[in-house]
Amino acid sequence: MSTFTLPGSRTRVNTTPDLSQDDLLSFPAFKVWISTLQRSLARQQSPSHEFHGDPYILRTIDIQAVDRFGGSRLGFIKLKADVSNARGESLPGSVFLRGGSVGMLLILQPDDIPTSQENGKWAILTIQPRLPAGSLAFAEIPAGMLDDHGTFAGGAAKEIQEETGLLVQENELIDMTALALQSVPEGSEDEALQKAVYPSAGGSDEFIPLFLCQKRMPRKEIEALQGKLTGEREHGEKITLKVVPLEKLWKEGLRDGKTLAAWALYQGLLQEGKI
Repeated sequence: MSTFTLPGSRTRVNTTPDLSQDDLLSFPAFKVWISTLQRSLARQQSPSHEFHGDPYILRTIDIQAVDRFGGSRLGFIKLKADVSNARGESLPGSVFLRGGSVGMLLILQPDDIPTSQENGKWAILTIQPRLPAGSLAFAEIPAGMLDDHGTFAGGAAKEIQEETGLLVQENELIDMTALALQSVPEGSEDEALQKAVYPSAGGSDEFIPLFLCQKRMPRKEIEALQGKLTGEREHGEKITLKVVPLEKLWKEGLRDGKTLAAWALYQGLLQEGKI
């Protein structure tokens, strides 16, 4: 184990032999997480902050485990952060770093019904193994990890094509999370969080912007997607498509947090006339 001080701070970092200082500091997930946390801790300087009288400080970061993709590219990091105040009171600090993902609510409307009609729309779910959940047939909206060098919208368009076979342009996508945040009152969102939902903020940094794509298609083409096998199967993606009535999406995908969040955002934005 090697130790170094986080640049620009007094935070001590204890890292494993297979993770260098340069690798950690250049890892996108770590950079987003540490900058967000530091900005939130800095807010304690305000006299109105709840913790102003005895502020919490990030004292140490212990790297516990590292996973690499393909044996070389840094993928996941498990760490423990010691964030405590002068009285020795600590905040829960176990963190699984994996970075940003994207989720897509893909709505298909048969082209034989009026564009303004909600009844008759369909949504696409992917059915695939999710070993962390202990499942070989987990139902969720199309989603995937964000490429380090891509945009969120570009990542969403890429995942739609990979997981459904449908070609979608970036300009066809609506970022529902960003659109919904425009309604948040000014000053109530002071922390530098991502414009995304956090599905497991108690243990993971993962954040997911949720996009909407609505396409009109011939009814036969929509029906042909039912049960279609997709995904990069040579890389372990074993995906089967399930097309469900839009009004039943919340039931069909109720175990998946991002599916329910996408459903709620769509309904809320629709009621406010923003989509």
